Amino acid sequence: MTKSKSLPVDDSETVGSPSLRTTEETPRSSVRQLAAASIGNAAEWYDWYAYSFLATYVADQIFPKSSGNSLVPLLSTFAVFAVGFFMRPVGGLLMGAVADRRGRKAALTVTILLMGGGSLLVALTPTYASTGVLAPVVLVVARLVQGLSVGGEFAASTTFLIESAGPGRRGLFSSFQYVSTTIGQLLASGSAVLLTHLLPEGQMDLWGWRVPFLFGAIMSLVGFWIRQGVDETHGVTQRKAARPALFDGLRRHPRESLLICGITAGGTIAYYTWTTYLPTYAHVNVGFGKSDALLAGTISLAFFAILQPLGGLLSDRIGRKPLLIGFAVGFAALAVPLLHAISGSFTSLLLAQCAGMVLLTGYTSVAAAVNAEVFPARVRAAGIGFPYSLTVALFGGTAPYVGTWFKQAGHAGGFPWYVAGLCLVSACVYMALPETSDKPLDR
Repeated sequence: MTKSKSLPVDDSETVGSPSLRTTEETPRSSVRQLAAASIGNAAEWYDWYAYSFLATYVADQIFPKSSGNSLVPLLSTFAVFAVGFFMRPVGGLLMGAVADRRGRKAALTVTILLMGGGSLLVALTPTYASTGVLAPVVLVVARLVQGLSVGGEFAASTTFLIESAGPGRRGLFSSFQYVSTTIGQLLASGSAVLLTHLLPEGQMDLWGWRVPFLFGAIMSLVGFWIRQGVDETHGVTQRKAARPALFDGLRRHPRESLLICGITAGGTIAYYTWTTYLPTYAHVNVGFGKSDALLAGTISLAFFAILQPLGGLLSDRIGRKPLLIGFAVGFAALAVPLLHAISGSFTSLLLAQCAGMVLLTGYTSVAAAVNAEVFPARVRAAGIGFPYSLTVALFGGTAPYVGTWFKQAGHAGGFPWYVAGLCLVSACVYMALPETSDKPLDR
Protein backbone atom coordinates (compact mmCIF):
# COMPACT_ATOMS: atom_id res chain seq x y z
CA MET A 1 0.00 0.00 0.00
CA THR A 2 1.32 3.48 -0.85
CA LYS A 3 0.74 6.47 1.34
CA SER A 4 -1.64 9.01 -0.17
CA LYS A 5 -1.81 12.71 0.54
CA SER A 6 -5.33 12.53 1.95
CA LEU A 7 -7.56 9.97 3.65
CA PRO A 8 -8.87 7.39 1.16
CA VAL A 9 -12.63 7.07 1.05
CA ASP A 10 -14.27 4.14 -0.73
CA ASP A 11 -17.86 2.93 -1.31
CA SER A 12 -18.08 1.31 2.10
CA GLU A 13 -16.67 4.09 4.21
CA THR A 14 -17.22 7.81 4.48
CA VAL A 15 -15.59 10.25 6.79
CA GLY A 16 -17.76 10.67 9.88
CA SER A 17 -16.08 13.67 11.43
CA PRO A 18 -15.38 17.09 9.89
CA SER A 19 -12.35 17.41 12.17
CA LEU A 20 -10.66 14.29 10.77
CA ARG A 21 -7.00 15.08 10.17
CA THR A 22 -5.19 14.04 7.03
CA THR A 23 -1.63 12.89 6.56
CA GLU A 24 -0.77 16.30 5.11
CA GLU A 25 -0.49 18.10 8.43
CA THR A 26 1.35 21.15 9.70
CA PRO A 27 4.09 20.64 12.32
CA ARG A 28 2.13 22.81 14.75
CA SER A 29 -0.95 20.60 14.38
CA SER A 30 1.10 17.44 14.96
CA VAL A 31 2.66 18.93 18.08
CA ARG A 32 -0.81 19.83 19.36
CA GLN A 33 -2.00 16.25 18.82
CA LEU A 34 1.09 14.89 20.53
CA ALA A 35 0.74 17.20 23.52
CA ALA A 36 -2.97 16.50 23.97
CA ALA A 37 -2.48 12.75 23.83
CA SER A 38 0.51 12.83 26.17
CA ILE A 39 -1.06 15.04 28.84
CA GLY A 40 -4.21 12.96 28.96
CA ASN A 41 -2.20 9.75 29.00
CA ALA A 42 -0.06 11.00 31.89
CA ALA A 43 -3.18 11.71 33.95
CA GLU A 44 -4.58 8.28 33.10
CA TRP A 45 -1.45 6.40 34.12
CA TYR A 46 -0.91 8.45 37.27
CA ASP A 47 -4.22 7.10 38.53
CA TRP A 48 -3.26 3.54 37.62
CA TYR A 49 0.23 3.55 39.13
CA ALA A 50 -0.63 5.35 42.35
CA TYR A 51 -2.00 2.05 43.62
CA SER A 52 1.21 0.10 43.04
CA PHE A 53 3.41 2.71 44.73
CA LEU A 54 1.11 2.82 47.76
CA ALA A 55 0.49 -0.93 47.94
CA THR A 56 2.15 -1.43 51.31
CA TYR A 57 0.02 1.34 52.88
CA VAL A 58 -3.22 0.08 51.32
CA ALA A 59 -2.47 -3.44 52.62
CA ASP A 60 -2.39 -2.27 56.22
CA GLN A 61 -5.82 -0.61 56.03
CA ILE A 62 -7.94 -2.71 53.66
CA PHE A 63 -6.94 -6.31 54.38
CA PRO A 64 -6.96 -8.19 57.72
CA LYS A 65 -3.53 -8.95 59.09
CA SER A 66 -2.44 -12.55 59.51
CA SER A 67 -0.71 -13.26 62.79
CA GLY A 68 1.15 -16.12 61.15
CA ASN A 69 2.58 -14.30 58.11
CA SER A 70 3.14 -10.57 57.65
CA LEU A 71 3.21 -10.96 53.85
CA VAL A 72 -0.48 -11.94 53.62
CA PRO A 73 -1.85 -8.36 53.45
CA LEU A 74 0.75 -7.45 50.82
CA LEU A 75 -0.05 -10.56 48.79
CA SER A 76 -3.75 -9.67 48.97
CA THR A 77 -3.03 -6.13 47.79
CA PHE A 78 -1.01 -7.37 44.81
CA ALA A 79 -3.75 -9.90 44.02
CA VAL A 80 -6.13 -6.94 43.62
CA PHE A 81 -3.43 -5.30 41.46
CA ALA A 82 -3.53 -8.40 39.22
CA VAL A 83 -7.36 -8.45 39.18
CA GLY A 84 -7.33 -4.94 37.72
CA PHE A 85 -4.99 -6.17 35.01
CA PHE A 86 -7.34 -8.96 34.03
CA MET A 87 -9.97 -6.37 33.15
CA ARG A 88 -7.49 -4.84 30.71
CA PRO A 89 -8.20 -7.32 27.87
CA VAL A 90 -11.90 -6.52 28.19
CA GLY A 91 -11.12 -2.81 28.11
CA GLY A 92 -8.75 -3.29 25.18
CA LEU A 93 -11.42 -5.13 23.23
CA LEU A 94 -14.39 -2.90 24.09
CA MET A 95 -12.66 0.48 23.99
CA GLY A 96 -10.66 -0.63 20.96
CA ALA A 97 -13.93 -1.40 19.20
CA VAL A 98 -15.21 2.05 20.17
CA ALA A 99 -12.04 3.59 18.72
CA ASP A 100 -12.40 1.63 15.47
CA ARG A 101 -16.13 2.24 15.12
CA ARG A 102 -16.63 5.71 16.63
CA GLY A 103 -13.15 7.21 16.41
CA ARG A 104 -10.05 7.43 18.58
CA LYS A 105 -11.22 10.63 20.26
CA ALA A 106 -14.44 9.07 21.55
CA ALA A 107 -12.56 6.16 23.10
CA LEU A 108 -9.96 8.42 24.72
CA THR A 109 -12.75 10.47 26.30
CA VAL A 110 -14.48 7.43 27.81
CA THR A 111 -11.30 5.85 29.18
CA ILE A 112 -10.14 8.90 31.10
CA LEU A 113 -13.55 9.37 32.75
CA LEU A 114 -13.57 5.73 33.84
CA MET A 115 -10.09 6.07 35.29
CA GLY A 116 -10.99 9.18 37.27
CA GLY A 117 -14.07 7.48 38.69
CA GLY A 118 -12.05 4.45 39.74
CA SER A 119 -9.41 6.62 41.41
CA LEU A 120 -12.05 8.48 43.40
CA LEU A 121 -13.53 5.18 44.54
CA VAL A 122 -10.11 3.97 45.79
CA ALA A 123 -9.71 7.22 47.74
CA LEU A 124 -13.09 6.67 49.42
CA THR A 125 -12.62 2.97 50.15
CA PRO A 126 -13.44 2.28 53.82
CA THR A 127 -11.01 0.42 56.06
CA TYR A 128 -11.40 -3.23 56.99
CA ALA A 129 -11.59 -2.24 60.65
CA SER A 130 -14.68 -0.09 60.03
CA THR A 131 -16.67 -2.11 57.48
CA GLY A 132 -15.14 -5.58 57.35
CA VAL A 133 -15.35 -7.42 54.04
CA LEU A 134 -16.99 -4.44 52.29
CA ALA A 135 -13.59 -2.69 52.22
CA PRO A 136 -11.79 -5.17 49.91
CA VAL A 137 -14.97 -5.50 47.80
CA VAL A 138 -15.03 -1.73 47.13
CA LEU A 139 -11.32 -1.81 46.33
CA VAL A 140 -11.78 -4.66 43.86
CA VAL A 141 -14.62 -2.83 42.08
CA ALA A 142 -12.50 0.31 41.82
CA ARG A 143 -9.58 -1.61 40.32
CA LEU A 144 -11.87 -3.41 37.87
CA VAL A 145 -13.09 -0.04 36.59
CA GLN A 146 -9.52 1.23 36.32
CA GLY A 147 -8.43 -1.97 34.55
CA LEU A 148 -11.20 -1.54 31.99
CA SER A 149 -10.07 2.04 31.46
CA VAL A 150 -6.34 1.43 31.13
CA GLY A 151 -6.85 -1.49 28.73
CA GLY A 152 -8.78 0.77 26.41
CA GLU A 153 -6.35 3.66 26.93
CA PHE A 154 -3.39 1.83 25.45
CA ALA A 155 -5.38 0.67 22.42
CA ALA A 156 -6.80 4.12 21.68
CA SER A 157 -3.77 6.25 22.54
CA THR A 158 -1.34 4.00 20.65
CA THR A 159 -3.31 4.22 17.44
CA PHE A 160 -3.97 7.94 17.96
CA LEU A 161 -0.28 8.76 18.45
CA ILE A 162 1.00 6.75 15.50
CA GLU A 163 -1.72 7.99 13.15
CA SER A 164 -0.89 11.57 14.19
CA ALA A 165 2.79 11.17 13.23
CA GLY A 166 4.25 12.54 10.01
CA PRO A 167 6.48 10.54 7.64
CA GLY A 168 9.61 9.20 9.31
CA ARG A 169 8.42 10.27 12.77
CA ARG A 170 6.41 7.26 13.95
CA GLY A 171 9.21 6.07 16.21
CA LEU A 172 9.52 9.50 17.84
CA PHE A 173 5.75 9.77 18.37
CA SER A 174 5.70 6.18 19.62
CA SER A 175 8.20 7.03 22.35
CA PHE A 176 5.81 9.57 23.86
CA GLN A 177 3.47 6.75 24.83
CA TYR A 178 5.99 5.85 27.53
CA VAL A 179 7.19 9.42 28.11
CA SER A 180 3.69 10.33 29.23
CA THR A 181 3.21 7.01 31.02
CA THR A 182 6.44 7.63 32.92
CA ILE A 183 5.44 11.18 33.78
CA GLY A 184 2.28 9.70 35.29
CA GLN A 185 4.40 7.22 37.24
CA LEU A 186 6.74 10.00 38.37
CA LEU A 187 3.83 12.03 39.67
CA ALA A 188 2.46 8.98 41.47
CA SER A 189 5.82 7.98 42.91
CA GLY A 190 6.77 11.57 43.70
CA SER A 191 3.53 12.25 45.52
CA ALA A 192 4.05 9.09 47.60
CA VAL A 193 7.63 10.10 48.46
CA LEU A 194 6.58 13.67 49.30
CA LEU A 195 3.79 12.56 51.61
CA THR A 196 5.97 10.02 53.43
CA HIS A 197 8.47 12.80 54.19
CA LEU A 198 5.96 15.53 55.08
CA LEU A 199 3.38 13.69 57.17
CA PRO A 200 4.02 12.83 60.82
CA GLU A 201 4.81 9.20 61.58
CA GLY A 202 1.72 7.01 61.30
CA GLN A 203 -0.41 9.51 59.36
CA MET A 204 0.55 8.10 55.96
CA ASP A 205 -0.74 4.67 57.01
CA LEU A 206 -3.83 6.17 58.61
CA TRP A 207 -5.13 8.55 55.93
CA GLY A 208 -2.29 10.04 53.86
CA TRP A 209 -2.36 7.27 51.24
CA ARG A 210 -5.81 8.48 50.13
CA VAL A 211 -4.59 11.93 49.04
CA PRO A 212 -2.84 10.83 45.78
CA PHE A 213 -6.02 9.09 44.62
CA LEU A 214 -8.11 12.22 45.19
CA PHE A 215 -5.54 14.21 43.23
CA GLY A 216 -5.74 11.60 40.46
CA ALA A 217 -9.48 12.05 40.11
CA ILE A 218 -8.94 15.80 39.63
CA MET A 219 -6.18 15.16 37.06
CA SER A 220 -8.54 12.95 35.07
CA LEU A 221 -11.03 15.81 34.76
CA VAL A 222 -8.24 18.05 33.45
CA GLY A 223 -7.24 15.36 30.95
CA PHE A 224 -10.86 15.01 29.84
CA TRP A 225 -11.05 18.74 29.13
CA ILE A 226 -7.80 18.70 27.14
CA ARG A 227 -8.90 15.75 25.01
CA GLN A 228 -11.99 17.61 23.86
CA GLY A 229 -9.74 19.73 21.62
CA VAL A 230 -7.96 17.00 19.64
CA ASP A 231 -8.57 16.20 15.97
CA GLU A 232 -9.79 12.78 14.95
CA THR A 233 -7.25 10.59 13.13
CA HIS A 234 -9.48 7.77 11.91
CA GLY A 235 -12.24 7.72 9.27
CA VAL A 236 -15.44 6.60 10.97
CA THR A 237 -17.95 4.92 8.70
CA GLN A 238 -21.57 6.01 8.72
CA ARG A 239 -22.78 2.60 7.55
CA LYS A 240 -23.24 0.23 10.46
CA ALA A 241 -22.86 -2.82 8.25
CA ALA A 242 -19.36 -1.73 7.25
CA ARG A 243 -18.14 -1.18 10.80
CA PRO A 244 -15.75 -3.82 12.15
CA ALA A 245 -17.28 -6.47 14.40
CA LEU A 246 -16.03 -6.87 17.95
CA PHE A 247 -13.71 -9.82 17.19
CA ASP A 248 -12.74 -8.92 13.61
CA GLY A 249 -9.12 -8.29 14.61
CA LEU A 250 -8.76 -11.77 16.11
CA ARG A 251 -10.83 -13.58 13.48
CA ARG A 252 -9.28 -12.00 10.39
CA HIS A 253 -5.76 -11.45 11.70
CA PRO A 254 -4.84 -14.38 14.00
CA ARG A 255 -1.15 -14.30 13.08
CA GLU A 256 -0.89 -10.58 13.87
CA SER A 257 -2.67 -11.16 17.19
CA LEU A 258 -0.15 -13.83 18.17
CA LEU A 259 2.68 -11.52 17.13
CA ILE A 260 1.41 -8.85 19.54
CA CYS A 261 1.50 -11.43 22.35
CA GLY A 262 5.07 -12.45 21.53
CA ILE A 263 6.23 -8.85 21.16
CA THR A 264 4.71 -7.93 24.53
CA ALA A 265 5.54 -10.86 26.84
CA GLY A 266 9.17 -10.05 27.61
CA GLY A 267 8.63 -6.31 27.47
CA THR A 268 5.79 -6.26 29.97
CA ILE A 269 7.48 -8.44 32.61
CA ALA A 270 10.66 -6.37 32.39
CA TYR A 271 8.71 -3.11 32.41
CA TYR A 272 6.56 -3.84 35.45
CA THR A 273 9.44 -5.39 37.34
CA TRP A 274 11.75 -2.41 36.82
CA THR A 275 9.32 0.49 36.92
CA THR A 276 6.73 -0.69 39.44
CA TYR A 277 7.73 -3.69 41.53
CA LEU A 278 11.43 -3.04 42.18
CA PRO A 279 10.91 -0.71 45.20
CA THR A 280 8.75 -3.39 46.83
CA TYR A 281 11.21 -6.12 45.77
CA ALA A 282 14.01 -4.22 47.49
CA HIS A 283 11.87 -3.66 50.58
CA VAL A 284 10.79 -7.32 50.90
CA ASN A 285 13.99 -9.07 49.85
CA VAL A 286 16.77 -6.75 51.00
CA GLY A 287 15.11 -4.80 53.82
CA PHE A 288 15.14 -1.37 52.15
CA GLY A 289 13.10 1.29 53.91
CA LYS A 290 9.89 2.19 52.11
CA SER A 291 10.80 5.83 51.54
CA ASP A 292 14.35 5.11 50.29
CA ALA A 293 13.09 2.47 47.86
CA LEU A 294 10.47 4.89 46.51
CA LEU A 295 13.09 7.64 46.13
CA ALA A 296 15.39 5.39 44.08
CA GLY A 297 12.44 4.41 41.89
CA THR A 298 11.51 8.04 41.31
CA ILE A 299 15.04 9.04 40.24
CA SER A 300 15.35 6.10 37.85
CA LEU A 301 11.94 6.89 36.32
CA ALA A 302 13.06 10.44 35.52
CA PHE A 303 16.13 8.98 33.79
CA PHE A 304 13.88 6.54 31.91
CA ALA A 305 11.62 9.33 30.59
CA ILE A 306 14.61 11.20 29.14
CA LEU A 307 15.74 8.09 27.26
CA GLN A 308 12.45 7.46 25.43
CA PRO A 309 12.60 10.10 22.64
CA LEU A 310 16.23 9.15 21.98
CA GLY A 311 15.19 5.55 21.44
CA GLY A 312 12.27 6.59 19.21
CA LEU A 313 14.48 8.81 17.05
CA LEU A 314 17.06 6.04 16.76
CA SER A 315 14.41 3.56 15.62
CA ASP A 316 13.34 5.95 12.83
CA ARG A 317 16.94 5.88 11.58
CA ILE A 318 18.03 2.26 12.01
CA GLY A 319 14.73 0.41 12.41
CA ARG A 320 12.71 -1.16 15.23
CA LYS A 321 14.30 -4.63 15.25
CA PRO A 322 17.80 -3.70 16.46
CA LEU A 323 16.36 -1.97 19.52
CA LEU A 324 13.94 -4.80 20.30
CA ILE A 325 16.61 -7.48 19.98
CA GLY A 326 19.06 -5.46 22.07
CA PHE A 327 16.47 -5.11 24.82
CA ALA A 328 15.46 -8.77 24.92
CA VAL A 329 18.94 -10.28 24.69
CA GLY A 330 20.26 -7.77 27.20
CA PHE A 331 17.57 -8.56 29.74
CA ALA A 332 17.83 -12.32 29.21
CA ALA A 333 21.55 -12.09 30.03
CA LEU A 334 21.51 -9.40 32.74
CA ALA A 335 18.19 -9.61 34.62
CA VAL A 336 19.55 -12.15 37.11
CA PRO A 337 22.87 -10.36 37.81
CA LEU A 338 21.16 -6.97 38.12
CA LEU A 339 18.52 -8.14 40.60
CA HIS A 340 21.10 -10.11 42.60
CA ALA A 341 23.36 -7.04 42.70
CA ILE A 342 20.85 -5.12 44.83
CA SER A 343 22.19 -4.95 48.38
CA GLY A 344 21.38 -2.77 51.36
CA SER A 345 23.10 0.16 49.63
CA PHE A 346 20.97 2.91 48.08
CA THR A 347 23.53 3.21 45.27
CA SER A 348 23.24 -0.48 44.36
CA LEU A 349 19.47 -0.21 43.93
CA LEU A 350 19.70 3.01 41.91
CA LEU A 351 22.39 1.64 39.57
CA ALA A 352 20.50 -1.62 39.03
CA GLN A 353 17.35 0.31 38.19
CA CYS A 354 19.06 2.74 35.80
CA ALA A 355 20.94 -0.06 34.00
CA GLY A 356 17.66 -1.88 33.48
CA MET A 357 16.03 1.32 32.21
CA VAL A 358 18.65 1.66 29.46
CA LEU A 359 17.94 -1.87 28.22
CA LEU A 360 14.18 -1.46 28.64
CA THR A 361 14.14 1.62 26.38
CA GLY A 362 14.82 -0.67 23.42
CA TYR A 363 11.30 -2.01 23.91
CA THR A 364 9.30 0.85 25.36
CA SER A 365 10.39 3.54 22.89
CA VAL A 366 9.14 1.55 19.87
CA ALA A 367 6.36 -0.68 21.27
CA ALA A 368 3.51 1.60 20.21
CA ALA A 369 4.87 1.95 16.66
CA VAL A 370 5.54 -1.76 16.22
CA ASN A 371 2.07 -2.70 17.46
CA ALA A 372 0.33 -0.13 15.27
CA GLU A 373 2.33 -1.15 12.21
CA VAL A 374 1.17 -4.76 12.54
CA PHE A 375 -2.58 -4.14 12.02
CA PRO A 376 -4.58 -2.37 9.27
CA ALA A 377 -6.38 0.84 10.26
CA ARG A 378 -9.90 -0.64 10.18
CA VAL A 379 -9.27 -2.93 13.19
CA ARG A 380 -6.08 -1.40 14.55
CA ALA A 381 -7.26 -0.31 18.01
CA ALA A 382 -9.19 -3.47 18.91
CA GLY A 383 -6.61 -5.62 17.12
CA ILE A 384 -3.86 -4.23 19.33
CA GLY A 385 -5.93 -3.78 22.48
CA PHE A 386 -7.07 -7.32 23.21
CA PRO A 387 -3.92 -9.43 22.66
CA TYR A 388 -1.67 -6.73 24.14
CA SER A 389 -3.77 -6.31 27.28
CA LEU A 390 -4.21 -10.06 27.69
CA THR A 391 -0.44 -10.56 27.61
CA VAL A 392 0.14 -7.68 30.02
CA ALA A 393 -2.45 -9.18 32.38
CA LEU A 394 -0.80 -12.61 32.30
CA PHE A 395 2.80 -11.47 32.75
CA GLY A 396 2.93 -7.78 33.71
CA GLY A 397 0.01 -7.56 36.13
CA THR A 398 1.08 -10.68 37.97
CA ALA A 399 4.76 -9.65 38.31
CA PRO A 400 4.43 -8.12 41.82
CA TYR A 401 2.37 -11.07 43.02
CA VAL A 402 4.71 -13.67 41.51
CA GLY A 403 7.77 -11.90 42.92
CA THR A 404 6.23 -11.75 46.41
CA TRP A 405 5.10 -15.39 46.11
CA PHE A 406 8.65 -16.50 45.28
CA LYS A 407 9.80 -14.77 48.46
CA GLN A 408 7.06 -16.33 50.59
CA ALA A 409 7.87 -19.79 49.18
CA GLY A 410 11.51 -19.37 50.15
CA HIS A 411 12.80 -19.11 46.56
CA ALA A 412 13.34 -15.37 46.10
CA GLY A 413 16.16 -16.09 43.64
CA GLY A 414 13.75 -17.73 41.22
CA PHE A 415 12.00 -14.52 40.20
CA PRO A 416 14.96 -13.01 38.27
CA TRP A 417 15.19 -16.24 36.22
CA TYR A 418 11.48 -15.98 35.48
CA VAL A 419 12.02 -12.46 34.08
CA ALA A 420 15.02 -13.56 32.01
CA GLY A 421 13.15 -16.54 30.55
CA LEU A 422 10.25 -14.47 29.25
CA CYS A 423 12.65 -11.96 27.69
CA LEU A 424 14.40 -14.82 25.90
CA VAL A 425 11.07 -15.95 24.43
CA SER A 426 10.41 -12.46 23.09
CA ALA A 427 13.95 -12.28 21.68
CA CYS A 428 13.08 -15.20 19.40
CA VAL A 429 9.95 -13.36 18.21
CA TYR A 430 11.88 -10.14 17.53
CA MET A 431 14.45 -11.97 15.42
CA ALA A 432 11.69 -13.35 13.18
CA LEU A 433 9.76 -10.06 13.04
CA PRO A 434 9.79 -8.17 9.72
CA GLU A 435 11.13 -4.61 9.82
CA THR A 436 8.22 -2.13 9.61
CA SER A 437 9.84 1.27 10.16
CA ASP A 438 10.34 1.92 6.45
CA LYS A 439 6.86 0.84 5.36
CA PRO A 440 3.95 3.29 4.96
CA LEU A 441 1.22 3.08 7.60
CA ASP A 442 -2.14 1.79 6.45
CA ARG A 443 -4.70 4.53 6.97
